[in-house]
Amino acid sequence: MIKPVSSRAAIIAVTLSLLAPPAGLLAAEDGVRPDQIQFRRQAVARMVFDAGQNIPLSSLRPAKVIDLDLMHPEMLPGNGVRCDLGNGILSVSSPQAGGASLRWVGGFNPFATYELVIGSAEGEGSAGMTFLHSGNGDSLAAGLTFKDGKPEAITWDVQADGKRVTGVKWPVPAGTTMEDLTLRAQMSAVGVNLFLESAGRSDLVGYSDFSEHFDLRERERIQRIDFAIRTDLKAGARVVLTGASSCLSPGSGQADIRAITDEEGAPLLDDGRLWLTMTLRGRALPHPLQGVFSLNPSVFDLRFEGVIVFDMDDELLRNDLASHLFRDSKTGEWRGWTTGFSALGGAGRAEEKGILAIRSVRDPRKGFSIMKARPIGLAGAHEDPHGVYDKEAGKWRLLLCEHGKKYRAGIWESDHWDRGYVRLAGPVEMDSTGTLIQKFGDKRFALFGSADRKIYIRTYPDLQPAGELKVDLPPWNDQNGTRIWPNVIPLPEGYPAPYIALMMDRVNFPGMPKPNWTYGALYLYHGHPAPP
Repeated sequence: MIKPVSSRAAIIAVTLSLLAPPAGLLAAEDGVRPDQIQFRRQAVARMVFDAGQNIPLSSLRPAKVIDLDLMHPEMLPGNGVRCDLGNGILSVSSPQAGGASLRWVGGFNPFATYELVIGSAEGEGSAGMTFLHSGNGDSLAAGLTFKDGKPEAITWDVQADGKRVTGVKWPVPAGTTMEDLTLRAQMSAVGVNLFLESAGRSDLVGYSDFSEHFDLRERERIQRIDFAIRTDLKAGARVVLTGASSCLSPGSGQADIRAITDEEGAPLLDDGRLWLTMTLRGRALPHPLQGVFSLNPSVFDLRFEGVIVFDMDDELLRNDLASHLFRDSKTGEWRGWTTGFSALGGAGRAEEKGILAIRSVRDPRKGFSIMKARPIGLAGAHEDPHGVYDKEAGKWRLLLCEHGKKYRAGIWESDHWDRGYVRLAGPVEMDSTGTLIQKFGDKRFALFGSADRKIYIRTYPDLQPAGELKVDLPPWNDQNGTRIWPNVIPLPEGYPAPYIALMMDRVNFPGMPKPNWTYGALYLYHGHPAPP
């Protein structure tokens, strides 16, 4: 019989014991230096709006609807169109003079992906998605226009303060047909990417930013917006819809991979799975988002688990990223550091990018999570923080990429995890990215990627040269960039390799405008001691 736990302290103790990494997690290959390990590629994959990875938020599924007007009410009564359910479809037609329909689907999340699946069309009109503010009438709308039953163009319209402030149209890709065509709007709080998917392939058709008109990061605004499907039909037109939905999605590219750890840097191996933060790439720097994934390190079964946004007590939800998240074993609180890329959002506020301390009582690894954030007081547009508590030194150590003429790795230390950092070592002389403090046996090293086609190893904490990581079939070639994150993780006995590394490439999604940073695919490596 399991006895109930009666105190908060006991609850925390039980939770920590369940989440604690197994004994020996960091005992992989004691005495082996990282430059003595050979990493060989095992697998590669890129998630491009993988339906099986979506985390659902809302949907209109015609086959599951019993009372359409109750579940998905019409927001334009007396509109001159007819809606019929049957055979798993929603048929919208306008047999007389033409008309429009606006059917409610769900609430709104500015970091979600929205989809409308169109089965077929007849005549002339449009079908799409509208995001409508219930108070002031502000709206954003994505549509697919068709003529003679054939797809014609993708449209994007923005209404603000009673005026149309944006109206853009893009032609559909050549050869696009109307059968089972998905219109997709990937929102990123300050902008949108518009895709068409047919036969499993997604094509970028258009993109737009709207932060100059209003800030979709505002919590009060988010709460007043509805997600609806809209049809505008000429006389005699008909469109068949097979479903609409909103979800959290891993998007079209993933990057900036880092293990979630305890405060001393030991990766969490919870229920046989490693937990990782990754950036969900959008388009340019205002558009990415912090994602969370898990992985059984004996195979390659990456699973998208959730999204984290950040709250600096200013009523905004921020898409900051490149985070290192850890669970504090003493308090049970989830803490860490992130990079304030949301300062680049261009929403009319004077902000500066910097390193933020983040915290949450709730476990933020699954679903949609909001973590509190505040600057650590370190001046400069630095990036990629990775920290550990060094109990031998009695200090918190933070390895990050220091901003200057180029980004260079340096170590800072403090008596407190969230403030008071002073320089300890560095910066190094070469370009740096994807900083990592990792134990190999009982000794820590500092690792980071670089623009010069190398993954550097440095001693900890003084950052003296200690070699380079040996990687067979690295995630770059002569045509593609090399600034990748090493993300080396030691494993306990019983796994196929004593070390794994999960890295990404820097290949941008086709059709994105420059500047863009939409990479990449994900690469799994196994690490074994190299032959002498």
